[in-house]
Amino acid sequence: MVAVALLLAAGAAGLFLAADGLAWILAARVLSGLSAALITGSATAALLDLAPPDGRARAQSVAIAANMGGLAAGTLISGVLAQWAGSPLRLPWTVTLILLAAALPALVLVPESVRERTRPALRLQPLRVPAGIRGAFLRAALTAGSGFAVLGVLTAVTGLFLGGLLHLTNHALTGLVVFLAFTCTALGQFATRVLPPRRALPVACAGLVLAAALIATALLAESAAPLVAGAAVNGLATGVAVGNGLGVINGGTPPQRRGEAVSTFFAILYSMLSVPVIGVGVLIQLAGLRTAGVIFSGLVALLAAGVAVGLPRAGRTGG
Repeated sequence: MVAVALLLAAGAAGLFLAADGLAWILAARVLSGLSAALITGSATAALLDLAPPDGRARAQSVAIAANMGGLAAGTLISGVLAQWAGSPLRLPWTVTLILLAAALPALVLVPESVRERTRPALRLQPLRVPAGIRGAFLRAALTAGSGFAVLGVLTAVTGLFLGGLLHLTNHALTGLVVFLAFTCTALGQFATRVLPPRRALPVACAGLVLAAALIATALLAESAAPLVAGAAVNGLATGVAVGNGLGVINGGTPPQRRGEAVSTFFAILYSMLSVPVIGVGVLIQLAGLRTAGVIFSGLVALLAAGVAVGLPRAGRTGG
């Protein structure tokens, strides 16, 4: 599965390199999305399966660092290349192909985590969560998904905000803001090692509300500092929620079901990463960037606060 994902990523990079119109870009986006979907669940589950019983927490940290670190590094490298290198729309994909060329042969050295082999069968795997962890899973997914929604919108409109409202057109700066958000998401996951499990989601929800307030302040005041602070706080809070969700899956799912549970978790996160961007884009067309951003920030704060309000009740019922 990981090899197929890497090949799809290479195909997407090739299409981006050759693109001369919107149809090419959309096709490349489909391939890159399929690649991310395949590798996120399978590689994360493999890391957890290959880890010894006393190393599961470390494997979980490596998984989130790889997922979020890749998203962070991609935006920063692309911003730097767009600002200071030639061919800004092509060179990032050349770099991607070089990295994939190194990853494919390296995959041969990775041991297979599945001991019992079955005949390959191409079928749609339903999204499924074990009943015993469903409540905790959904609360973590909603919290982390709220943070991912902010990450998606930051990725989409940070350049527009910096360039259109603040007249800061440095592409590397745009990449740095998004890099900071995703890097803090990776760092936030490590906080789950010191936070008691019952404290993790309340802390994450409070962080998301604060981040939404900072981003709204940045838009209203036309200031970059609250935007940078909001990106960092949102990343940390999202990382705590993601770490909590993976911990719930790791501790309450049998190995043969872990892959589908992880895939379900990330399917929710990536849906909330992408779908709100469309809504915000429509709002920007109708009401402008500032109004759209403030409305979106308010909705994220309400969702995070709603999850936080339900946490004490869930703790009392054990759900």
